[in-house]
Amino acid sequence: MAEMKDLKALILVGGYGTRLRPLTLSCPKPLVDFCNKPMVVHQIEAAGVTEVVLAINYQPEVMYNFISEWQEKLGVKIVCSQETEPMGTAGPLALARQILDNREGKPFFVLNSDIICDDVICEYPLKDMLEFHVARSAETTILVTKLLSAITSRSAETTILVTKVDDPTKYGVVVVDEYGHVQRFVEKPKDIAGDKIIGSAVFEFVGDKINAGIYVCSPKILSRIELKPTSIEREVFPHVAADNQLYAYTLSGYWMDVGQPRDYLKGLELHLDSLRIHKQTTLAPKGPGIQGNVLVDSTATIGEGCMIGPDVSIGAGVVIGNGVRLSKCVIMRGVKVNDHSKIDMSIVGWTSKIGAWARLENYCVLGEDVAVKDELYLNGAVVLPHKEIKESVPTPAIIL
Repeated sequence: MAEMKDLKALILVGGYGTRLRPLTLSCPKPLVDFCNKPMVVHQIEAAGVTEVVLAINYQPEVMYNFISEWQEKLGVKIVCSQETEPMGTAGPLALARQILDNREGKPFFVLNSDIICDDVICEYPLKDMLEFHVARSAETTILVTKLLSAITSRSAETTILVTKVDDPTKYGVVVVDEYGHVQRFVEKPKDIAGDKIIGSAVFEFVGDKINAGIYVCSPKILSRIELKPTSIEREVFPHVAADNQLYAYTLSGYWMDVGQPRDYLKGLELHLDSLRIHKQTTLAPKGPGIQGNVLVDSTATIGEGCMIGPDVSIGAGVVIGNGVRLSKCVIMRGVKVNDHSKIDMSIVGWTSKIGAWARLENYCVLGEDVAVKDELYLNGAVVLPHKEIKESVPTPAIIL
């Protein structure tokens, strides 16, 4: 079997990240910090390969700057495949065809850039997924939620990672047989007569596994994709499945699409808990002033009498004043939080300043370089970069 280090990974980073604004007004979504590292760095580290292709479109100059900064740090060759127009989720594979297909038949990984997931050994179960894929000579393997270990003689072109969810009505469902073979895809199940009760509605239950946005592909799949904007989920995978070439690998750990603020904060909680379970030393040690799982950059400073946690990430160069209360929040690089402020269920963007005795809660999201005056109350405020907030925001609002 091919070694992980001999393979390549394509990461789809071309989107505009509109759901994560105002943070993505300052940088592309893959470069937004998650647990003190750009999102895409988590994936590059997890992939374990020596060459990564970034399929880029939005703010390409920023992505090239990222490569010059991080390529040496990560010890990975990073190249860009730049789109001149949005190419969807399959078009970038055709654009990078010459890089991905080395004529040796080795599979490659495809990852969406805003997915955070977990496995017993590492954050992404790519090694186990690769073994599953190769055992089936698959064209494509997708990631789902329980390990399906049965070996089958069917040849596979692709393996996709799938994950099990409590409410599949929010997503398209992947219908999988007992061997991990993908039978079909079902768009969001409709509110119709059936045998699955969710809330007060009754749905026809067809399955509870959804596409987790991570794939192992054989180079054979490239022959199915034209060089044009194309959806791999809607226009390619159904044909691979119809040819009995598509398999699903079920994820056993957590999964989260962190592409919007509410899910980003939930992903923070899941990721920090994973670090605790795996006994990672990066978490702040328990003690006075620390509650639950807390991640603090070594260059941050925290004043006296603070209560930090649970589920808090504090970035590089952050200054926390005295008597500050932080819970379920992200404080990004260079932020200053003045004395006796309280921040809960919120994201504070790079180099922002929070005044003394200020209070932020209910999914506030501050863009880069936002200044909040002393003693203000922000409730669900979404604030664009470089703004100064001089009065309270008592009800959720967007501050332009």
